[in-house]
Amino acid sequence: MKLTSLNDLFIHQMKDLYNAEQQIMKAMPEIMQKVSNRELASAMEQHMMETRGQIERLEQCFQILGMSGSGEKCMAMEGIIREAREFLTHDADPEVMDAGIIACAQRIEHYEIAGYGTACTYAKFLGHNEVLDLLKAILNEEKMTDEKLTVIAESTVNNRAENH
Repeated sequence: MKLTSLNDLFIHQMKDLYNAEQQIMKAMPEIMQKVSNRELASAMEQHMMETRGQIERLEQCFQILGMSGSGEKCMAMEGIIREAREFLTHDADPEVMDAGIIACAQRIEHYEIAGYGTACTYAKFLGHNEVLDLLKAILNEEKMTDEKLTVIAESTVNNRAENH
């Protein structure tokens, strides 16, 4: 696809995010199997449900824009998930594994926050107001998940990993 306008770039970014979310949905169950902290498991389960909703919102965006969301592969998310899967192979105490899983999950969240922030900026500039509202909702969920992971890490997980 030749990118000749900001709208082309916007669509490219949206398709990249759509593929990233699909990759995350596939990887989450595998990552969650290694979680031992109940609070972390609950937060990840909740975010998995949110991710399903985010995929549906992105599909709504594509419907509004009159196009399909397929056609792009998010190479960055593929790499982040590959790194997370590699981390899961380590022989780590459960508390240390939880701390590492939070680190992996926050890398995912930070990529998404950057991507959705950019997509929101483009949607606003291009006047795609209905799409912008859907993207802002996703961006807010990603930010809240990142904050929740930080709280879990700082309140229990990191301390348990250190004192185990």
